[in-house]
Amino acid sequence: MKGKSFLVRSCLILLFLPAGMMTSMARQSAVPTDFEPNLNTPWHSVLTHIYFLQPDSYDVDKAAIPFLHLGVDSVQAKDLAVKLKQAWDARGYLVNFDNVPRDANYIDSVSERQIFAPISQTPEIYVERQPNGEWRYSINSFEDIEAFHREVFPYGSDLLADIFSERGSVRFFGLYLWQHIGILLIIIISILLHKLFTFFFNRLLYRGAHKLGYDKIVRPYLLPVAKPLSLFVVFVFIAVFYPMLQLPAQVSFYLSFVFKVLWPLFGILVFYKLVDVFGLYLESLAGKNETSLDNHVVPLIRKVLRVFVVIVGGLFILQNLDVNITALLAGLSIGGLALALAAQDTLKNLFGSFMIFIDKPFSVGHWITSGDLDGTVEEVGFRSTRVRSFRNSLYYVPNGKLADSTIDNHGLRRYRRFFMHIAITYDTPPDLIEVFVQGLRKIVENHPKTRKDFYIIEFNEMGDFSLKIMFYVFFAVPTWPEELRTRHEILIEVVRLAEKLGVRFAFPTSTLHMETFPDKSSLTPKYDMSMDEFKKVMDDYFAEKK
Repeated sequence: MKGKSFLVRSCLILLFLPAGMMTSMARQSAVPTDFEPNLNTPWHSVLTHIYFLQPDSYDVDKAAIPFLHLGVDSVQAKDLAVKLKQAWDARGYLVNFDNVPRDANYIDSVSERQIFAPISQTPEIYVERQPNGEWRYSINSFEDIEAFHREVFPYGSDLLADIFSERGSVRFFGLYLWQHIGILLIIIISILLHKLFTFFFNRLLYRGAHKLGYDKIVRPYLLPVAKPLSLFVVFVFIAVFYPMLQLPAQVSFYLSFVFKVLWPLFGILVFYKLVDVFGLYLESLAGKNETSLDNHVVPLIRKVLRVFVVIVGGLFILQNLDVNITALLAGLSIGGLALALAAQDTLKNLFGSFMIFIDKPFSVGHWITSGDLDGTVEEVGFRSTRVRSFRNSLYYVPNGKLADSTIDNHGLRRYRRFFMHIAITYDTPPDLIEVFVQGLRKIVENHPKTRKDFYIIEFNEMGDFSLKIMFYVFFAVPTWPEELRTRHEILIEVVRLAEKLGVRFAFPTSTLHMETFPDKSSLTPKYDMSMDEFKKVMDDYFAEKK
């Protein structure tokens, strides 16, 4: 309903524009009521053409005088005069007579010729000083007048104006009866087209998304695109056919202004909505293949595309309003240089975010370390990256600083290293040490989450108070909690194996060792089993585990 109401309000502007907006030469310039054709200056020549095609002073024979040349008959001259006035009025081009030169010897400063173009938007159509001193429309402009008229009135849409002549018609509210009827018909047809195309686009988008399996994006993302698309088509229809109504030039000027703004505006709305659809597509790709698109890249791309759509759409609007885009961009570049100097850190962080996007040193959910920074990445924005520490606090790190830092990405590790020394007492027999080391290796080989192709478990050091066995293994786990759980399981097995074999763990102590003591047995343990017997004990232990 909102789209329909907007369309109705826009179309009703055609009906209720005040009659005071009618083009009136008396209001644009001080013209005497008894003005007669005069070709002495560019001002008189152009005024002769325009003045005698006004409703209150209509005389096509006099209006055609500036078009008469040798070899040009009056019929062709009148046709050219009417077509040029029709096309200028339809486009809303008004001649500002205050800027038209009244010098009979006027010379154009650019071309250095005695010519003058009444409308800057149509520089190829101009009056030229003739050898006899009169100013007439140049013969070279005649073909351009025909081409300009065909451009403004495609498909012969000016036929209605030829059928319903302005002379002798009844006028009210500043327009003729046939013009009011034409406006009403355009409004009715526009509303019907809006309903038809909205229904068509809704069905087309729904069926297309349904076949592709994207039903969830239809209502929130695709259906809102249907109305702007429909309005765009409707306003194209109005823009093509409203010139046939031969509305006053000032009315056409404002309508042309509205259309120049609305067309890019609808394009901005359509592409802005399609950015969300494209973002959902990228999210689906990121879900299928984490190496191709990281989750933090999709929001960044969506933001960049939205800004790009708005900027490009704004430039189109300015270009349609005849703003010099080249000069504007040149001015913005100079101002941008000053802004860049004043906002170096902001730009550095912006480019840092792009470098993070290109290099992809980490992704959302990765555990990273960089200097004092230690935590899990939650989001990568335009300016900063949010990292959740293990104290549950939140770091906001500028992307420029992060892009220049050394980053240790724990989230990209294929394996997590676990290194320790297992210290046993000096009184442990060599055979028992051998069997204990073999048992430790079996623990690693039997655990499902350890790396089997590389690990080191060797008796490699005799310390101050213990014999040390190097325990150097890797865990094939993705997260820190899983790593802790795997450590727990491995260490429990080590303790149980040591308990089963009778291996004692050493710890820093000062021991007064007495081999004998009255009425007391020696504290030194007695090992009376052979290596084969120790191995049997170990095999029994692992057999029990199975």
